[in-house]
Amino acid sequence: MSAAVEAHAASGPEQIGWKTYLMLALVALALFLPGRARLPPVDRDEARYLQATRQMLVSHDFIDIRFQDKPRNLQPVGVYWLEAASASLFGGARAPVWAYRLPSLIAALLAVLLTARLGAMLFGRRAGVGAGLLLAGCALLSFESRMAKIDACLLASVVAAQGALLKAYLGQVRGAGRLNAAAFWTALAVGLLLKGPIVLIVSGTTALGLVLIERRAAWLKRLHAGWGGLLMLAIAAPWFVAIGIKTHGAFFDKAVRQNLLGKVGRGEQHHGQPPGYYLVLANLTFWPGALATALATPWTWRMRTKRQVRFLLCWVLPTWLMYEAIGTKLPHYVLPLYPALACLACGAATSADGWRAGAFGRAAAVTYGALWLVISGALASAGAALVWRYAHHLDPVAIGFGMVAFGACIATLVLVRRGAGGAASGAAIVGAAVIYAGLYAHVLPGLQTIWIGPRLAALAGRVRPCPTSVLASTRFAEPSLVFLEQGETRLVDARSAADLIASNRACAMAAVSARQLPVFTAQADADGVALKVRGEVDGVSYSTGERLRLLLFTAAEAGGAPGHPQPFQAAPKTPPLPPVFPQKDSFPSEG
Repeated sequence: MSAAVEAHAASGPEQIGWKTYLMLALVALALFLPGRARLPPVDRDEARYLQATRQMLVSHDFIDIRFQDKPRNLQPVGVYWLEAASASLFGGARAPVWAYRLPSLIAALLAVLLTARLGAMLFGRRAGVGAGLLLAGCALLSFESRMAKIDACLLASVVAAQGALLKAYLGQVRGAGRLNAAAFWTALAVGLLLKGPIVLIVSGTTALGLVLIERRAAWLKRLHAGWGGLLMLAIAAPWFVAIGIKTHGAFFDKAVRQNLLGKVGRGEQHHGQPPGYYLVLANLTFWPGALATALATPWTWRMRTKRQVRFLLCWVLPTWLMYEAIGTKLPHYVLPLYPALACLACGAATSADGWRAGAFGRAAAVTYGALWLVISGALASAGAALVWRYAHHLDPVAIGFGMVAFGACIATLVLVRRGAGGAASGAAIVGAAVIYAGLYAHVLPGLQTIWIGPRLAALAGRVRPCPTSVLASTRFAEPSLVFLEQGETRLVDARSAADLIASNRACAMAAVSARQLPVFTAQADADGVALKVRGEVDGVSYSTGERLRLLLFTAAEAGGAPGHPQPFQAAPKTPPLPPVFPQKDSFPSEG
């Protein structure tokens, strides 16, 4: 087998035809599209990106990044520009949420196609197609492709950079050496504008690992670092200079010293986890491809000295170990490493002896297969379980989705047992597609109990006394409400909410938690304000696990849509609803 690997490296990359790329794109769309338009803005990270982008469109300030009146000096501006450009095509600041999510969809598709190309360069056409399919089916990418966040876009930039680095490493640039180098440095520049040095860490540790292991660096000349580095700076540096000037250096203090370096030594934002966290979590986040990766482990060890495998190991191991070592751990951090795992898995699956293992390896494979089936069963039943947990009834449609998906997962293991790697991959992708369609298109959009922000924003829109009404929200302080309410929203305490109504009796509104009514009404009495209840929303905050009952108030003399206003009656006796999970009082920033 080693001779075959070396022969493929010497023969040059295999090409994937446009029809195959089209097939991959259609499969990826089948995995990524369901539920995109129906899924409300998700707290907290996505909703912050959405609101900050909308404020850019309203203010026409495309340098400074802000959420309400606070600067968002966490990551660079790249994803906000992409989302702003997309939203501008579909209504600007008033564009629907799916328009803001479009860059993530396009980037996820691009990452799948680039992974397929990279896999074909390494191990042949069949392996490339399989790697693309495994990445498309990845549970974590399925989620990120639906979110208006950085991570799918960062993934695409990393895979583009790694593909150009691989071509330089294998000497497969032929007459396009300068073009390949330009692609490499451009991808790095885009990555810098998306999430700072992360893309440099991945490509840098890959190149450094190869140089240290092989003790040769001549191939790096193919990247033309002189003018290439200048190209990268020409693309990325202007915004960094502009934001540094505009914030007087505050952006770099927050983004680098606090946000980046602060995560290294301690677990920020309640996300500290022990080493090994990502290894364990990959069984879920890289599902269903984790099975193929586990089966490929013996082959990967045997082939570790071959250039293709060495490249992928240098891609994965240094960055993975770094993430395991740092204090703050979030599931999406290792997403840029999953294309390499997909290529390793499919390199083994398409090799004649790729799944060969000794007695211990076979026992380990059987054990892991059982674990994988348990995880598959948990994912397949997640939709029905969520409906039962939050809506308290059995959903036959969700149950049907789960049964079909679990059947596909069982078929996957049967086909693996028979050595039919291609058919097994197909069955796993079918199972993933059914699970994602059930969750994102049917279950989650229908769970009204957990979507407090959209329901509260809709109620405020119906009641709004004036076009310029301000909404104060006390306990429910999620950014989705700020984005969806469309008017001015203030996240304040109960006393401040009462004072707001007192200062603007004709137009102001306040959404107050039942638990905070005694404080709110006492302050309103002190301000001499008579209140009316205009409606209420109750449910469970999925960000905190807290069960909430929110009442929407205006002053008694306020006008607005009729709804069903009621004179307010003293409510100190209103019993609090017990939290579903232990309550978290803090509202951490994103990772």
